[in-house]
Amino acid sequence: MQSGSKRGAGRNVVVVGTQWGDEGKGKIVDWLTDHAQGVVRFQGGHNAGHTLVIGGRKTALQLIPSGVMREGVGCYIGNGVVVDPAHLLAEIERIEGLGIDVRSRLYLSEACPLILPFHVEIDRAREALREASGSGRIGTTGKGIGPAYEDKVARRALRVQDLKHPQRFESRLRALLELHNAELAGVLRAQALAFEPILDAALRAGERLRPLMADVGYRLYNAHAAGANLLFEGAQGTLLDVDHGTYPYVTSSNCVAGNAAAGSGLGPGLLHYILGITKAYTTRVGGGPFPTELDIERPGGVGHHLSSVGQERGTVTGRARRCGWLDAAALKRAIIINGVSGLCITKLDVLDGLPEIRIGVGYRLDGRTLDVLPLDADDVARCEPIYETLPGWSESTAGLTNWEQLPAAARRYLERMQALIGAPIDMVSTGPDRVHTILLRHPFRA
Repeated sequence: MQSGSKRGAGRNVVVVGTQWGDEGKGKIVDWLTDHAQGVVRFQGGHNAGHTLVIGGRKTALQLIPSGVMREGVGCYIGNGVVVDPAHLLAEIERIEGLGIDVRSRLYLSEACPLILPFHVEIDRAREALREASGSGRIGTTGKGIGPAYEDKVARRALRVQDLKHPQRFESRLRALLELHNAELAGVLRAQALAFEPILDAALRAGERLRPLMADVGYRLYNAHAAGANLLFEGAQGTLLDVDHGTYPYVTSSNCVAGNAAAGSGLGPGLLHYILGITKAYTTRVGGGPFPTELDIERPGGVGHHLSSVGQERGTVTGRARRCGWLDAAALKRAIIINGVSGLCITKLDVLDGLPEIRIGVGYRLDGRTLDVLPLDADDVARCEPIYETLPGWSESTAGLTNWEQLPAAARRYLERMQALIGAPIDMVSTGPDRVHTILLRHPFRA
């Protein structure tokens, strides 16, 4: 038991993506929730998307933690998440429409910054201006995430707790809208927004959200002390982290395991195991460097195979994901940043049928050989990948639940990956349904 834990306290697991997002975290969180009493989101917003497949039925979640699909599990939205009130209410109603109880077990941190309509307009107008000026799009989802985080860091954000105080909210909203309208109408040459519709919609949403508002950090502390196992669900991926990713082609929050503490209000000494989720290959959505990228448009090519067989489209945007070979040097960087305890490899079955499989083991850059992803995105863009080639396998791995069932070549591929990155593989996902999982070491028991 970690120091700071009480006798009989629960065990806490953090799940993070170790690539550029879209690693399949939602399925794994859902699978692990069998052993958890609470699931926590600690960063990002509704730019994140987790697709779960349960009994053949697909469900897409964006703000609500994946644990909502398990009866009786507490769901917590921590202070590190930026919240669009209208979107959250719509998502609650959509999930309740499936016959799932949400409101009685969803807790929303009062300290969450709010995403308001002017954040969305600024986000979209900036992307359009970047494209028009030729500087290139970053690839944001246009949902106001970045501008909302800017207000948080500038100490001017409106937060969930402000919705409980209408007069205070109105005064602060008026000043904030004036500031952002100046940018919209001036620099961005877009339409300024009216005050009253934003105020009325926000206060109406606030009344509906009020029963969910909570001191999430204190609730998590008490739940842990009472013996609850907690699962912390990261969004996006390590290489999109605003500090550690391929900046500026990153998201606006810290996606790494260390932020599970800051973004929820539970101390880092109570985070016991870090599970890194990694695809058996690599994908990326939006702009930015991608050393092992393949052409997804060429019929018959490996990139096209990964894209089509892997159904590689964004959960939130529907955009086609860029695809490439596994980049072990980038993965090694993510292992170091997160202090990963063990890995879960997803979408292994997508590689079925390829005659050979390559792994990016490092890079050549300016006459040097590197075995870890550089910190400078311009350097990453100039990196020439160094590959190892392994034999593929013709047998199907789809739906397998036992390590010994895997083809010998698939086991060798995973063992080589493990040796390159210096972290153990504890789980392998062999399909989209929660039962398509090989367990080697359980994160809640390791």
